[in-house]
Amino acid sequence: MFITFEGIDFCGKTSQAQLLANRLREEGQDVAVFREPGDTPLSENIRSMLLQTEQTINERAETLLFSASRAQLVREQIYPAIRSGKIVLCDRFFDSTIAYQGYGRRLPLDFIYQINRFASYDIVPDITFLLHLTPEEAFHRAVNGNRFDRMEMNSLNFFERVMNGYLRLAIAEPRRFHVLDATQPMNEIHRIIWRTLNDKKEVILESAAVY
Repeated sequence: MFITFEGIDFCGKTSQAQLLANRLREEGQDVAVFREPGDTPLSENIRSMLLQTEQTINERAETLLFSASRAQLVREQIYPAIRSGKIVLCDRFFDSTIAYQGYGRRLPLDFIYQINRFASYDIVPDITFLLHLTPEEAFHRAVNGNRFDRMEMNSLNFFERVMNGYLRLAIAEPRRFHVLDATQPMNEIHRIIWRTLNDKKEVILESAAVY
């Protein structure tokens, strides 16, 4: 089973992924947790390049770098973990590229979908939790004086396009996406996530997806 967490920066998806991983492990499940970009030596190097603020990266190069990191992570970590029967959680996956580079950067969506399919080896998440947060709320959560990374330094308009892109994806795939109000308390969001998984228990805990 492959579960992903999506949303704009500061929405709390990383914390929710870790809370779910801990809960699943308490229930005796074998869980693997990854993040994008990252979690392989090559992918971590690409992450450093993408998030640095010292040099400009054009939108096409940015898209290709994110996709290269994903291809390495899928081949080296995600695919083997799924095949071995683990429940795999990932903080971001290809929906981020559609939302950020497709809707945010306004790159052609047909190109984004094509490169996503190539980089992900056709693997699609079984469940995606989208934590909905407005850009204004996200920036309120940022620590005063925090040194933002390159992606976090984008404008409010950019993040509005990204969030709208995410919501379009959720509307297009209602069976995969579960949209959560990220302004709720952390424990309440986790409770909703856990309840959602229990509603699908026969699928999630009794069988592993084979790709």
